[in-house]
Amino acid sequence: MAPGEAELRLRERLAKLRNLQLLGGSRLQGELEKLERQLQRVQAEPTDDEIWTSIELARHDERPYTLDYVQRLIEDWVELHGDRSRADDAAIVAGLGRFGDRTVVVVGQQKGRDIQERVHRTFGMAHPEGYRKAMRAMELADRFGFPLLTFVDTAGAYPGVAAEQHGQGGAIARSQARMSRLTVPAVACIIGEGGSGGAVALAVSDRVLMQENAIYSVITPEGCAAILWRDASAAKKAAAAFKPDAAHCLELGVVDAIVPEPDGGAQVDPDGAARLLGDSLGEALEELDTVPPDELRRLRRAKFRAIGVFA
Repeated sequence: MAPGEAELRLRERLAKLRNLQLLGGSRLQGELEKLERQLQRVQAEPTDDEIWTSIELARHDERPYTLDYVQRLIEDWVELHGDRSRADDAAIVAGLGRFGDRTVVVVGQQKGRDIQERVHRTFGMAHPEGYRKAMRAMELADRFGFPLLTFVDTAGAYPGVAAEQHGQGGAIARSQARMSRLTVPAVACIIGEGGSGGAVALAVSDRVLMQENAIYSVITPEGCAAILWRDASAAKKAAAAFKPDAAHCLELGVVDAIVPEPDGGAQVDPDGAARLLGDSLGEALEELDTVPPDELRRLRRAKFRAIGVFA
């Protein structure tokens, strides 16, 4: 999507909604307000310093992780363990629960709070066993007709030798393929770092949301700087160049909506951040409720095939 096209698309949707003659009590006003907020975010071009601030907030030690949101948004939570093949990868959490009035399947990365948990969860960087566990949960969602919610928060897939020996690249590819074949509504949200294939493996969804201070990119700023300038300390320069922040991701069309956060970031008010995220997830699921299963799959595939296509 060319720069400015996101703004044009939002303006067109606003114009169409304003011209609709709907009955009283419709959700038109709420939809208008949501689109206007999205338009304001696209028009407010972030500075280089603001982009780096988003990166720092996305990595903040106190930022809510997947299980923090599960605790606040999902009732009757039952976690699933293991890939039914080799091991249980703690970097990926998966399970079933109740979101509002519907049963959902939840999959997400979990980084860990203290050093022991971070080592146990490999800092949220999953092995192939983690992606196989995620696919196991996806298959349950598809089999029983439960919507799928995924929370993305990882610097990338685990880069170790053992992970490569166990088929890391193939596991990531199969996870993406599995999501593309789902016949149930799937909503993903980037809640912190969305890094490389490790993030996309859980984000091939009908709606991809992104929290206001999250980041989403093919590589970390440090990795990009090390490749381009042989100097990882030039990360801020790299981030200013490839712009992984939410506003630019929305402009590029790789995410569908930005989820607002409390002032200062989600870590300032986790309860407030959860409420805002829950509202956005609920709206996305309601939009998808009436779409037939085969049409969901067709539209999802078309959506991702169109990303990166420039006229």
